[in-house]
Amino acid sequence: MIRPISDFIKSAAELANFIGVETSLDLAITGITSDSRAVESGDLFVALPGSKTHGATHIDQVVNNGAVAVLTDEQGREIIAGKLPVMLVPEPRRNLGDICSWFYDSPSRSVRISGITGTNGKTTTTTILAQILNFAGKSTGLIGTIGIEIGTEKIATNFTTPEASELQSLFAIMHERHISHVAMEVSSHALEARRVAGTKFALVGFANLTQDHLDFHGDMETYFEAKSKLFSPQFSELGFVNIDNSYGLRLFNNSDIPVISLAKENRSAQWHFERIESTDWGYLVAIRGTGGVLIEGQINLIGDHNLDNVLMAVAMAFEFEIDPLVIGNSLAQLCGAKGRLESVNIGQKFLALVDYAHTPDAVLRTLATLRKSSKGRIIAVLGCGGDRDRSKRSAMGRELIAGSDFAIFTSDNPRGERAEDILSEMTDGLSLGENESIILDRREAIALAVATALPGDCVVILGKGHETGQEILGKKDPFDDRIELARAIEELS
Repeated sequence: MIRPISDFIKSAAELANFIGVETSLDLAITGITSDSRAVESGDLFVALPGSKTHGATHIDQVVNNGAVAVLTDEQGREIIAGKLPVMLVPEPRRNLGDICSWFYDSPSRSVRISGITGTNGKTTTTTILAQILNFAGKSTGLIGTIGIEIGTEKIATNFTTPEASELQSLFAIMHERHISHVAMEVSSHALEARRVAGTKFALVGFANLTQDHLDFHGDMETYFEAKSKLFSPQFSELGFVNIDNSYGLRLFNNSDIPVISLAKENRSAQWHFERIESTDWGYLVAIRGTGGVLIEGQINLIGDHNLDNVLMAVAMAFEFEIDPLVIGNSLAQLCGAKGRLESVNIGQKFLALVDYAHTPDAVLRTLATLRKSSKGRIIAVLGCGGDRDRSKRSAMGRELIAGSDFAIFTSDNPRGERAEDILSEMTDGLSLGENESIILDRREAIALAVATALPGDCVVILGKGHETGQEILGKKDPFDDRIELARAIEELS
């Protein structure tokens, strides 16, 4: 966890007054974190209850790293057993985001932050929005699945949306580095876990909702309710909603804050496409928006789903008062996010791509996009991650077969499950023929796809996208689909 250069110091009495508890502690707090590994001298450690263990079990590491006190619940206090002074609250997770925002003097109010939620498209939309803002001369930050960017500095992250203490620290750093705008992904997990509590967004956006994360949320209704939490006065005063999907239309009609509608073709939406003309390299578009503004330009991105991503980014950029002519001129410069229909080209005579599609809808849309743009066969490789939503596996398998000419089922990140069991669930109920194969080893599956390809075909490796490792039974080894795809092509050339 990186920290601001500026000194932030609050007393325990000030903190107690902020959260509404009593304390006799007389000490200064110079930092806050819920990660025991990130504790520094002078920190308040917030010990959170977890699904498997309580954060307070790391008390020895916290003491050795120099924490001065702990904020926790009754269970945490019992575990700590007097090793550090304790401030007691019933639910420390409910307090974490708010106290971190307070500690850093509400940094999200000093930076114009856009928060994008949705099942698919968050990473590409935030990436595109950041590019448009950069093109307009703004200093930008980016927070999401593929990492964190503060201007030109890039930082790896383990979560789509960082934990609350890290997130507020990042906002404070961005403020002191004069970042004016931040494009940020907001996951449903983050909303449920209150990682964005204490954050004030200038704008929020809802892209879509399709089946995913039901291992965590249980059902689609609960999943939708989690996403909808972002559209409340607590977080923002203005939202953008894509109404092309039923969940978006429902949110648009029931939002607790004013919202602006977006749609690909529905001209009743406030932002929509008046013209979409397909080209060999992408699209020529005319976008109609708020107040009748017309933005025209060339988009060099593959896939109809990218039209949705661009539309959201354009609408938000306009709301950030970026000149429509500047937005239009920026469109031809846009690049997709890493691992999202990312091309691997080392001179082969077929198209080779890597994509992050890991839901039934994403697999369907990606393969449908490639079907429209490819002159040859679609050869697709797909696996499903372990220890995640099992209910989507068979649906992903069906979409793989339906959308490709040659389907290869393989391992993704099996994590704590047996890859064979995951593949069995992916192919359950399917009748596999000569155009479908099951190859357990992902490297071998990629090699088979490449060896099968003829000039004019399209090889696409789905599921892992930008990821650079493969986790099998608790061990994570280096594995990058882009590297493996390039290596397989080189070995055949």
